[in-house]
Amino acid sequence: MTHCALIVAHGQPSDPAPAATELAALAARVAVHLPGWHVASATLAEDHALADAVKRAGPQGLVYPMFMAGGWFTRTHLPERLAAVGGAAWRVLAPFGTDAEVQALALTLAREAGLQAGGSLLLAAHGSFRSMAPSDVANHVAAMIGAELGLARSEAAFIDQSPRLADVSGFDENAVCLPFFAARGGHVIDDLPEALAGAGFTGPVLAPLGLDPRVPALIARSLQQAAAPV
Repeated sequence: MTHCALIVAHGQPSDPAPAATELAALAARVAVHLPGWHVASATLAEDHALADAVKRAGPQGLVYPMFMAGGWFTRTHLPERLAAVGGAAWRVLAPFGTDAEVQALALTLAREAGLQAGGSLLLAAHGSFRSMAPSDVANHVAAMIGAELGLARSEAAFIDQSPRLADVSGFDENAVCLPFFAARGGHVIDDLPEALAGAGFTGPVLAPLGLDPRVPALIARSLQQAAAPV
């Protein structure tokens, strides 16, 4: 039996094509690690993309949400959208940002950036004014990295939630900013630099977590584990 996997992201409603292209490229890189699998992608911002992907793949499979936290989109909206297009039997896995391996990768990136005991990390995340789930994940990751590396300061700040990135202060030029994002969308390209500039943050800013070259293999492992017989 051919295993089917669908990587789903929110996408960019105002301009769906670039995010959809980036997600398709990620799916292709994941597929390299899953010979014999059918691996596809769809963003929720694209008209008919989810329906077309389910139609091509079949009535059941695994959905990997490229979201940084669990919440309404992954727990309610995505299952409802799947059911509406004939994908009620598809199983939605835990979101990208909640995966223990992903969080361990964030720690690795902080260490590879040269952070050591006494250093400072700013974890930049999206956040939400409607749900605490995104901030809970980001705060957990920031605290974990701070504890593991013995940092003097390790905290999360947000674009759409308090504490706002634009309001952070007290970070010196050696502090590192790790964008806790799954892709390089408008928030990373436009909102993040603007907020950091407003805050006077002058330290190095790493690439978004989801763009690390180790991510495709990580996603493939999660899919394999989910497909393994119990």
